[in-house]
Amino acid sequence: MKTILRLAICILFINSIYTNCQSKMVLIKGGEYIPLYGRDSMKVSINSFHMDVYPVTNKEYLAFVKKYPKWQRSKAIKLFVDKSYLRAWKSDTLLNSNQKPNSPITNVSWFAAKNYCECQGKRLPTVDEWEYVAMADQKMPDARKLKTYNEFILSWYEKPKTYNQTIGSTFKNYWKVYDLHGLVWEWTSDFNSVLISGESRKDVDTDNDLFCGSAAVNATDLMNYAAFMRYAIRGSLKAKYTMKNLGFRCVKDDK
Repeated sequence: MKTILRLAICILFINSIYTNCQSKMVLIKGGEYIPLYGRDSMKVSINSFHMDVYPVTNKEYLAFVKKYPKWQRSKAIKLFVDKSYLRAWKSDTLLNSNQKPNSPITNVSWFAAKNYCECQGKRLPTVDEWEYVAMADQKMPDARKLKTYNEFILSWYEKPKTYNQTIGSTFKNYWKVYDLHGLVWEWTSDFNSVLISGESRKDVDTDNDLFCGSAAVNATDLMNYAAFMRYAIRGSLKAKYTMKNLGFRCVKDDK
């Protein structure tokens, strides 16, 4: 009996550690970077912020829809989700047998991801914040010019069903963030900002019906195919769309 009790306590302790690890955030120190799309290699300033170490998991999103039933599959307003929303789940509050609790949540819309982050007192990262952190490898804050860095990302694009892997499966980068490349694509708050039709991404005039290919005109480095692919897919999305390899993580301002 004592042995069983000790084992139960040990399991609870391990689960507690893992849960805390999942929700952990790290500070991203602000700076400047040159995005793939910009005018005359325009630098973008990034303020310091906190980012989730891991993407949001099936387990975490399941807890969310149980607490906020309006985002359950059968109850979500169709204006905010398409017909593929959470379609792999067994039911409104049950994962399928082939889904791992600690794999990234996918098949969620931008509206759902945004609301999830807000309910945690957080928000979705901007495109620039996400790219600023994602350009790091294990040792360098900006590894975009390294052949090995881009080869790793491009090789991931060719692999099937990486969304079934568990969080933490890829390397910890310079900022101590995992899985920005290697598991799933991730929503950003301004995912369609690459389609802005003015001379700068800061302009207010937008045309959401433009095709993603038109954004290539202002690319600072057309040879950076790894980043080009990310911008292309973002440009093809609408906020209610869901995809089996598209998830998200949250960030929070540094106060």
